[in-house]
Amino acid sequence: MANSKNTADVNVASEIGTLRRVLVHTPDGGLGKVVPSKAQDWLFEDIVHLETIRRDEYDHYTKLLLYFLDEKKIKGRLSNIDDVKNSRNFYKPEHADFFKSDKVVEWQSLLSDILNDDTIKAKLVASVCAVENCSYLIQKDLLNLQPLQLAKVFITGSLPDKTMIFPPVPNLIFTRDIGIVVKDHIILNKPARAARIREALLTKYIFFNHPLFASYQHKVIELAGIHRHFLMPDSDERRVTLEGGDVMVVSKNHLLVGVSERTSMEAAQQVIKIVFEKNLMEKVSVVKIPRKRDYMHIDTIFTQVKKDMWVMLGNFSRKTIRHESSDPVQRILELNGKEDGLAITQFHKDKISEPVYFDNLEDLLIDVSKNDLGCKGRVSFIYSGNNQFPFDVREQWTDSCNLLALKEGVVLGYDRNNKTAEAFKEHGFTVTGVKEIINSIERGDVIVDDIKDTLILFPSAELSRARGGFHCMSMPLLRDEL
Repeated sequence: MANSKNTADVNVASEIGTLRRVLVHTPDGGLGKVVPSKAQDWLFEDIVHLETIRRDEYDHYTKLLLYFLDEKKIKGRLSNIDDVKNSRNFYKPEHADFFKSDKVVEWQSLLSDILNDDTIKAKLVASVCAVENCSYLIQKDLLNLQPLQLAKVFITGSLPDKTMIFPPVPNLIFTRDIGIVVKDHIILNKPARAARIREALLTKYIFFNHPLFASYQHKVIELAGIHRHFLMPDSDERRVTLEGGDVMVVSKNHLLVGVSERTSMEAAQQVIKIVFEKNLMEKVSVVKIPRKRDYMHIDTIFTQVKKDMWVMLGNFSRKTIRHESSDPVQRILELNGKEDGLAITQFHKDKISEPVYFDNLEDLLIDVSKNDLGCKGRVSFIYSGNNQFPFDVREQWTDSCNLLALKEGVVLGYDRNNKTAEAFKEHGFTVTGVKEIINSIERGDVIVDDIKDTLILFPSAELSRARGGFHCMSMPLLRDEL
């Protein structure tokens, strides 16, 4: 389908095909309102410094995405954008100097767009006020706000006069979790925690109403609650909860679905049924991981780098699962902290009653590389912390395995994960800082299309406190086919 003025292509059939369109959200004022007493309720381990996370860390991510996906928005403008007086306006959807792109798509900008429709605006105000238990007078006041203002209120929880009327949604920077594109369909999330209900509601309205997705609105999938779910205890494991960090489209015929702290087995079962009925996939592998905050989603323990290369936490390797770890302290800690362990089950559409089982993650990923992606040679693994205890678990905690591939072999990570970076170098990768590569692209010393086998490292002192890497901070909308 050719692009029109208002409609964009949406299609993802791999984790590593060249990224062409991505949904992101720049850190907003809501992040600066997270207080220690509410941090864990709002799914944060710590509070972050807003200006640092913006200016010194996330802004580089936005710039790099633009250089790779929509160069005309930034090429030749870098010095002006980095000027202290102008820098913030470039990143603010409510400002006239905002970079607005249909390739690096800002979630807040989409929300502002749909709020220009008075009917949608009225429905969303009523819905948000119902969820947040607002007074009728506040509801009336919100209806009087302009779309750009109202979008900001929905996100930060604060009125234009800075009065807070409900909590912020600080997790919105992790756009991976609000939905997942599976080929030309979009599966919306069902959040496991109350802190993400509002962003899920707003995202639903965006995908069903924004012109950008006009050609795909009949392909937006919502998971249903189980029959009489409202009678179940809140802690019941049969609840239907799904977050995008637990879904990976690893090939045009193979989907991975994690069952984790945030995604339930009931949701995985629904996804299997849906993708098979719609002929979207030939097989689905369910990766059940321990329900631990350390892991949270499957993309916190592994992501793909190349067709024949993955980065992963060694705890789930063949050697460790089969109790061959050479370090006795590490082995004891792993066994004692295992909780419910790892279980991998692969279902084939035409033989659904004959599943295939894997006892470790490496065997599954080798299966993907060889049988789905056609790799003939050895499949390589780069381990968190270079597989050295305790660096492996320390660096996994700060998202060493949560990498985003801009294209095959070009991935983004955090500069604090030194041992993991060493492992990339040992596998022949160039490891470079984001500031250096941005300046090189701007000067013309480096051409984006020529960048190969590179790990690009970002400052991460504050971003890592938020407990999510670049895989979490992206919702790919369009990738080239492999």
